[in-house]
Amino acid sequence: MTFTTPIEEIPKVGPAFAKRFKQLKIRTLGDLVFYFPRDYQDLSKISKIKDVKINENICVHGKILEIGQERSWRKKMAITKAVVQDDTGSIEVIWFNQPFLIRNLKKDEELMLAGKTVVRDDHLYLSSPTYEKISIQETTHMGRVVPIYPETRGVSSRLIRYILKPALTVIKNKIPETLPQKIREEYGLIDLKDAIYEIHFPSSLEIAKKARERFSFENIFYIALFGAKKKIDFQKEKAPAIPINETLIERFLRSLPFKLTKGQMDSATQILKDMERPFPMNRLLQGDVGSGKTVVSVIASINAIKNKNQVVLMAPTEILAKQHFKTFFQLLKDFNINIGFLTGKEDKYYSKKLKTDTIEISRERMLKKTQEGDIDLLIGTQALIAPKKKTLNQSASRTVQGKKKTKVLFKNLGLVIVDEQHRFGVTQRAALCGKQSDKIPHLLSMTATPIPRTLALTIWGDLDLSIIKEMPQGRKKIITKIATEEDRPETYKFIKEEINKGRQAFVICPRIEAADEENENALDVKAVKEEYEKLSKEIFPDLKIGMLHGKMTPKEKEKTMKDFKNKKFDLLVSTSVVEVGIDVPNATVMMIEGADRFGLAQLHQFRGRVGRSEYQSYCFLLTDSAGLNTKERLKAMIKYDSGFELSEMDLKIRGPGDFVGVRQWGLPDFAMSALKEPKLIERTKKTAEDILTESPDLSAYPILKARLEIFEERIHLE
Repeated sequence: MTFTTPIEEIPKVGPAFAKRFKQLKIRTLGDLVFYFPRDYQDLSKISKIKDVKINENICVHGKILEIGQERSWRKKMAITKAVVQDDTGSIEVIWFNQPFLIRNLKKDEELMLAGKTVVRDDHLYLSSPTYEKISIQETTHMGRVVPIYPETRGVSSRLIRYILKPALTVIKNKIPETLPQKIREEYGLIDLKDAIYEIHFPSSLEIAKKARERFSFENIFYIALFGAKKKIDFQKEKAPAIPINETLIERFLRSLPFKLTKGQMDSATQILKDMERPFPMNRLLQGDVGSGKTVVSVIASINAIKNKNQVVLMAPTEILAKQHFKTFFQLLKDFNINIGFLTGKEDKYYSKKLKTDTIEISRERMLKKTQEGDIDLLIGTQALIAPKKKTLNQSASRTVQGKKKTKVLFKNLGLVIVDEQHRFGVTQRAALCGKQSDKIPHLLSMTATPIPRTLALTIWGDLDLSIIKEMPQGRKKIITKIATEEDRPETYKFIKEEINKGRQAFVICPRIEAADEENENALDVKAVKEEYEKLSKEIFPDLKIGMLHGKMTPKEKEKTMKDFKNKKFDLLVSTSVVEVGIDVPNATVMMIEGADRFGLAQLHQFRGRVGRSEYQSYCFLLTDSAGLNTKERLKAMIKYDSGFELSEMDLKIRGPGDFVGVRQWGLPDFAMSALKEPKLIERTKKTAEDILTESPDLSAYPILKARLEIFEERIHLE
């Protein structure tokens, strides 16, 4: 057997169990080996029967003195009873509704049992314990530290242990080490073969901890190594060196109706200096909701365009793309720049020659103008990567399985801007940034999700970071309150008062987690529809109420948001789809149902949908949880305005899985928990950089190189 052995070919599995394992994405022995326990149960302490007490979880070792079965009078349920004895005494054991036990267990058999003691009819019983027969070999399920795995119907932790232990015994000594010895020694890490066995069948809880530390380090190390190597490879490429046009930048800054914050100025300077270099910029611009990232990207764009380079900006949704088009159009309309807008639904064009508002143009003309260099700035969605219509220009097409598929081509692309960059995959970003000449364009990524610096440096090790922490002057602090069911009537009354003043409000329904995305969306719709019906018919029958959820088409979402912005609705009931890219200055109330179900970073994103004008705004956090941890967490929303401070708290409380889709990587929980340790992250990054300094192509570490390639495939770093 090897790691690639199909799961159905592993002894004791077979087709039926293989199908169940595949529900857990376990398709090979390697998948099973790296399906780590979520927890452990310490059954290594064997109690003497004479010492057991009532309501105590125990593990005992003894011999069956007698065993029999009867049926309950009322429910006709099988009741199996036994007496088990060790060298200190005996105890009665009882199992309910497990008739097969009378065939499995025989008198005089030796076994271990683990369960809870209870009193029944004045007798002390061990109630429905798990058991394992004793053989010459070491036990698997009793008398040791026992692994507990994430389970599904038909695949229990006991089954996983039963199948995995003999398989590990066969392959354990065939597993090659993946980390260099000097790294293992420096960090005090145990060998891989020992770590794999001990994480599943540990000799003690302390050894289990050492095994988990090994894999925590390895996961973080490969993320850091992947990012650092990508950065080195990127810097070998050529990019257009774009000088800073100081006169132009000063003129643009004078044209703005506001003054940039220090964070905006510093970030703009870092970006412009990066673009002066002859190798590609690869920078992430982080900024809180409303911090002014877009203006910084406009500065980079106008400098690139006036140096005869084209710019493309890609956003994840049509709503956000349109918002960017409007902003860029307003800020650049006096600078003689041609701007195009391309999505899956419509194409617009603003020409410096026409000196009018935007005009509709055909997809073919848009692609032709872009390829000929007539479009200075192109803004759009994923349609920028693969527009649907065919172009008449054959050179702007590529053939895929015999069918023509249009592709946007540029004459002289110098800068690529990707907003909410974690929402696009690596392949999608590469499609925009790939070579269309002998040079690669500069890349500026932007995100409004505030991420703790140490976590961001690990996730995006290939990116340089620019952070805007200040908010523009004049913004009023959003008043945030925690509300319970008792406060609901007063909260509704307040919303009505705000709407009577001419303002608008959001009501957010919590996302209901489910096994797959399709079911999750369906549950989202149900939650929103129920809330919509209640608010429309019972609470605010005289108000105009809209509804927004993930199952609506892009066109329906866009129309709903447009109607809300144009005040056709007083109140919008929505799922988390409003989290990013929604700008309704007239909205002043954000009410979040089930606020305890969201992370602080996401709550902050919701709150950022209000407070975008001169009006005082409010955020109500509705919760039915009385837990101390919940209240303390939500109080942080009242205490902190900064998304960065809240993100630090979220990292401590909930872990990194709630940021930027980290859970999609397939990392075990304990490895993600290690991402909360800044010192470990910094040290691990330094180790990865030292390895690459010594051997940039990892030729001196062939096993490490091969493992890195597998790791990159596995996590699909997004």
